[in-house]
Parts: sequence; C-alpha cells; structure tokens
Amino acid sequence: MTSRLTRRQRRRVSQGLQYALFAAVLVLIAVSADWGRLQNQFAQKDLALRLFPDIITTALRNTVIYTTSGFLLGLVLGLVIAMMRLSSVAPYRWVASVYIELFRGLPALLIFIFVGVAVPLAFPGTEIPGGTYGKVAIGLGLVAAAYMAETIRAGIQAVPKGQMEAARSLGFSHARAMVSIVIPQAFRIVIPPLTNELVLLFKDSSLVLFLGVTLSERELTKFGRDLASQTANSTPILVAGLCYLLVTVPLSFVVRRLEARADKAV
Repeated sequence: MTSRLTRRQRRRVSQGLQYALFAAVLVLIAVSADWGRLQNQFAQKDLALRLFPDIITTALRNTVIYTTSGFLLGLVLGLVIAMMRLSSVAPYRWVASVYIELFRGLPALLIFIFVGVAVPLAFPGTEIPGGTYGKVAIGLGLVAAAYMAETIRAGIQAVPKGQMEAARSLGFSHARAMVSIVIPQAFRIVIPPLTNELVLLFKDSSLVLFLGVTLSERELTKFGRDLASQTANSTPILVAGLCYLLVTVPLSFVVRRLEARADKAV
C-alpha cells in the first residue's frame, strides 16, 4: 500500500491538475475557433497599413490630449473637493459629498451628453473654450474629480497627525502647513492610484464620439470605427485597440513599480 500524500505533494498534484485543465481549455479554444474567418475579419494586413500614420499622428495624439487635459482638470478639482470634504465647515462637506456621490454614481456617458447638449441648451450663445477639446476636458475632468477627491482625501488622512502638529508648533498657519507639509506627502502616497485613474481616463476618452467631432478631432475609437464602417471590416477597430495598449501597458507597469516601491517604504 502506498502511503498517504503529504500536504506538499497534494499541493503539487492540485497545481498540476489546474495547469492541465488550463492547457486543455486553451487547446479546445484553439481547435474550435475558425481562424480563417477571424483573420479575414480582424487581420487584413493591407487595411491595417492604410491606417498609418494618421492613427498615430491624429487619433493617438488626440486621445493623449483629451486624457491629459481631463486628468489635469480632475486633479485640480479633486484636490479642491477633497479639502472641502475634510473641512470643518459643514456646508463644504455636504457639497463635496453630494458631488462625489453624484458623479461617481452617474455613467460617464451621461456626463458627456450633459456637457455637449444640456449646457449649450441652458446657456444659448455661449461656447465652451477650446471647442471639442474643452468639452472633453470638462467631461473627463468632472468624472475623474469625484474619484480623485476620495483618493486624495485618503492620502491626506494617511499622513501622520504629528506632521501637522509639528508644523503648527513651528509657527505655520493651518493652510501653510497643509500646502507645504501635508499635501506633498499625501501626493507621494496616492501616486499609484492616481496613475490608475489616468489609465481609466485614457479608455474613457473614447466617449468623445458622442460629442460629434470633426475628422481632425477623432480619437482612436472613433477613428477605427469610422474606417471599419467604410470598409465593412473590423481590422481598424483591432488596430485602434492595440494602440490603446501602447499607452496603458507602460502605465500599468509604472503603477506596479510605484506600488512595489511604496510597499518597501512601509
């Protein structure tokens, strides 16, 4: 009779079975898929080459501009809301709480429609500065600020209270201590989650297509979708999706490095 397996042996057997199951699923998918039809619909080399260089010089450039402007606006607004959330003045806290719950709860698409349609109807004759670029910055910034405010608030509260007390004992006012001592330390803490927010905004920039854009204002999704409609082929959408990875994968790598560095510093 063979002896009973040890815990280590059972763990190895379990891992081996999981690897075998994973490999079996992959093989089943590979064998079952109609690769010829997939290639015909998603991997037309000639069609993919026609996208360049416009997909980089126009679509990717616009995507980066939309994302960066939305992120910067969201960061500034998020910091203000976070300070209101921590304020000793009750109405400030109420306004900040309502803003956070409202803009975190609503789909980003509704915010874009509000900025692009409701605001011009409410204020006839007024134009948002920057045209489409300004609308996208406001739409993304409003949504991002709600998430960034909570992230920044958590970062400020993570700074030891002794830092504020030490600054006040040296004669700093509360506002100067916050600006010079607390907020810089809080931002070092929240850099990883803020970078994650940047990755999410990069993908949310695809909502710009609901604002109605010109050819020179198209971002990656709109660019790929338009050409896919013209050619009745999904290759442009696949190439546009791969262009997103050119930015999101390096950013995700940076986030992991920052999180690892933060873990070592603890």
